[in-house]
Amino acid sequence: MKLRRRTSRPEPTIALINVVFLMLIFFLIAGTLTQPLDDDLELVSTRDLDPASPPDGLIIHADGRMQAHGADIPTAAAYLAMQTDGAIRLIPDRDLPARTLLQIGADLRAAGAETLVIATETALQ
Repeated sequence: MKLRRRTSRPEPTIALINVVFLMLIFFLIAGTLTQPLDDDLELVSTRDLDPASPPDGLIIHADGRMQAHGADIPTAAAYLAMQTDGAIRLIPDRDLPARTLLQIGADLRAAGAETLVIATETALQ
C-alpha cells in the first residue's frame, strides 16, 4: 500500500490583497461623500481675528467669586466699569460650572462688553 503524500496548496494571497484593496477604495470614496451644506449658511471666518488678547483678565474661581488685579470684584458690571477696552478676557477655573460662566458672560454682554475671550490652559502656556 502506497501512502499518498498530502501537499498543502498555497494560500491565494493575491485574491486577499485584491479584496483588501477594493475595500480600501470603497471606504475612501464612501468617506468623502457627505451631505452638502445649506446654501444660506455662512461659516465663521477667523482670518481677521486678532490673536493678541488683552493683558489683564477677569479671574473667575470655582465658587463664582471674581477677581481682577488682585482685588475682589462684586459684579461683572463693576469689572466692566474698570475697563477701558471693550474686549474682556475671562480666566475661569477648571471646576467652574458652565452655567455660572455663561451667566457671567451674559451679564458682561448686557453691561456693554463688546468682545469676550475665554482663556484656556493651552492659551496661557
